[in-house]
Amino acid sequence: MNIKQSILEFRKVGWYPFYVLIILLLAYLLNQLDRYAIGVTSIYIAQDMHWGDKGCLLNTSYSEAQVGNISCEIINKTLTAHQMESIHLGEHVCMYNYNGQGVLFELLAGPAFIVVYTFAGIPLAATGDMTNRRNLLAGCLLFWSTMTFITGFTQKYWQLLLLRFAVGIGEAGCTPFATSIIADYFPSSLRAAAIGIYNWGIYTGYSLSFTLGDYVVKANILNQGWRWVYWFAAIPGFVIAIVIFATVREPPKTNRDASLNTPKGFSWIRIKAAIAPFKNYTLLCLVIAGSIRNAAGYVWAYNTKPFFNQYYPRVLVADYLTWIPLVAGSLGSLLGGVISDRLVTSYGLKARIWVLIASQVCSAPFALMALLLPPPAAFIMLIPNNLIGEMWIGVTLTVVVEIVPGNIRTSAIAIYLFIITNIGGLMPLLVPPLTAISNLRTALIVLFPMLYLVSSGLFLVAYFVHKLTTTNQESGSTTANNDTQRLITDSKCIIF
Repeated sequence: MNIKQSILEFRKVGWYPFYVLIILLLAYLLNQLDRYAIGVTSIYIAQDMHWGDKGCLLNTSYSEAQVGNISCEIINKTLTAHQMESIHLGEHVCMYNYNGQGVLFELLAGPAFIVVYTFAGIPLAATGDMTNRRNLLAGCLLFWSTMTFITGFTQKYWQLLLLRFAVGIGEAGCTPFATSIIADYFPSSLRAAAIGIYNWGIYTGYSLSFTLGDYVVKANILNQGWRWVYWFAAIPGFVIAIVIFATVREPPKTNRDASLNTPKGFSWIRIKAAIAPFKNYTLLCLVIAGSIRNAAGYVWAYNTKPFFNQYYPRVLVADYLTWIPLVAGSLGSLLGGVISDRLVTSYGLKARIWVLIASQVCSAPFALMALLLPPPAAFIMLIPNNLIGEMWIGVTLTVVVEIVPGNIRTSAIAIYLFIITNIGGLMPLLVPPLTAISNLRTALIVLFPMLYLVSSGLFLVAYFVHKLTTTNQESGSTTANNDTQRLITDSKCIIF
């Protein structure tokens, strides 16, 4: 598809689907903001509530000249916690305090959210296949925003833990409902680009979390510090939920497969029908590869602030990460969709896999340098890392959206998210043990750029599996429509 044809396609769609897309983007922005707020506020919450690991932290109120050669990192590695706490080594320059890291933090970032998020997503999505997705999405947004708002009033760790469970339940409905609606509003020629735009919510919400986590906490409004992060993050959700209820129309479900005799009510048969497409070997390989890549994203997202706090405590992370993920990540997500949309018409499904392989291989060196170089060079490396590395997210989701029949699409998206989020979202639990063996930087090298390369290798496996399947089933057919039809046919054979 050339640029002229793309413009014509956009004109045919009309303005209203783009309005819906923007509203769904705003909902996803709040979804990500509320999710990642814990990563940028953990140190403040831990020091307020007294939970998690403790360590020697630099007192940034002292100048570099006053600090001299004292290294809090060296003290952390050479003295035991008991020694540091008992003798208060360098108390004027270094302070022994809660650092917002450790197993209790990773539990909040991972299992407390992920397990409920993924398991709740499947029944919610199955309900969306049967009923009004617009209403369900608005209800979920209202619920998780309320839970986020209440988080600002917590006093104990267990309260924080329970509210993370609750936020996970609410947020579970966002992407299955939203992407299913997008797929019904946009034709296949624009679908990957539209989903890429929707995924801007990831980078916008992530960037805003640093804005709130640094600037708002530093402002210490009414002496409430970190609590305003959650209040500010929650309030827009109430407004957007009302806008969705009032202005977004539920579209007819497209690409429905009448041969799938799924029951009208929620049942195991419906879930089984949604699982069936994932038994296709090519799609299964893509999902596994995407899970590993998603793991790298989760590890870095939740440990960015702890990393810079530990190694470069004088750097205000928000000065850079309020705009780098927003600009570079959003462009990367859109670029991946646009490139794959243009290539797929000529080369078929394999063109999307090419984009996945190349993007992760090219991005990994920049991720590595972001961990090795000091600021501002480290942040500069994150620009190409986001621009290239984030091409994967919209492309893999588009594959799922396009090959699954419309009457089970929302459920299938929830199952896709169940797989990649459980594998990826639990990976941060490996950070504390790897840090204990070596240090935080080494742990992040293993779980950030190295996982990029592992995912690229698995995407390559998916390419060869697809090539072998294509050769065996229908030699010489490489168009995108035939690729998609073949996967749908395979899925039906598995169901029946």
